[in-house]
Amino acid sequence: MPIKIPDALPAARQMENENIFVMTETMAAHQDIRPLKIAIVNLMPTKIATETQLIRLMSNSPLQVDVDFVRMHSHDSKNTPVQHLDMFYTTYDEIKKNKYDGAIITGAPVENLPFEEVDYWKELCEIMEWTKTNVTSTFHICWAAQAGLYYHYGIQKKPLPEKLSGIFAHDVKRPTAKLMRGFDDCFYAPHSRYTTVDKEDILKVPELEILSESEEAGVYIVFTKAGKRIFVTGHSEYEQYTLHEEYMRDLKKGLSIEMPKHYYPGNDPSKPPVVSWRSHANLLYCNWLNYFVYQMTPYDIETIQ
Repeated sequence: MPIKIPDALPAARQMENENIFVMTETMAAHQDIRPLKIAIVNLMPTKIATETQLIRLMSNSPLQVDVDFVRMHSHDSKNTPVQHLDMFYTTYDEIKKNKYDGAIITGAPVENLPFEEVDYWKELCEIMEWTKTNVTSTFHICWAAQAGLYYHYGIQKKPLPEKLSGIFAHDVKRPTAKLMRGFDDCFYAPHSRYTTVDKEDILKVPELEILSESEEAGVYIVFTKAGKRIFVTGHSEYEQYTLHEEYMRDLKKGLSIEMPKHYYPGNDPSKPPVVSWRSHANLLYCNWLNYFVYQMTPYDIETIQ
């Protein structure tokens, strides 16, 4: 069964153009089924693009998913029309009494700032604390993964000598882990960040397990043993040209930035990048929704603890 989204959401038209089946609110109203409730805390400046990326991945699950988009009340988004935010987004204050089967907290381009200097840090901490009791499993992406590891376990991020950008090979550390079921021994995923977390710091926390890492990009997937929290340091949701758009944006700003690695054929930015991470991305989200949301969450959503 497909993901349920508002009829007018721009992603609905995009999914239709890609022949990906999504269910509008009007269609879903005629089905007698309890969909999985997923809250997406979207911290990315390009909110509409991120919505589409995440909806595309969750649409490949056989489960019906009902999404609530959440924005920061303490931060004004400058890159998304106010009308879009007013129509499709809610705030934490409006949903904090709700229970959710799953939650996704996206990345954000603030990794060079200390966590406490991010203008919505206090509000995000309230949300991460709320997920302990109101969400069955929470999926943290890129900067949010670093923020979650810091908030929940005191693991501090570390600056990189230069931006890590590109498509990198990753190894599976424990193939029997449910989240890694169906993965090839080696798979590819995008990264785009200025900071990292040290493997040694993660290994000091008994509750955490590293499921995947890369020789070039470092730790990739970390989770708690029961799957309550998933931390993914990369951007498996990225589309073919997302890294290209970021690279062109950085060049336009006059930044001294390296070309994304292992991305352009022959390292030629004029050539279309070859997508080598799509199957991994779909499998990652399907495994999360199936094993750590659908099979773990109670039928009566109000009993989530």
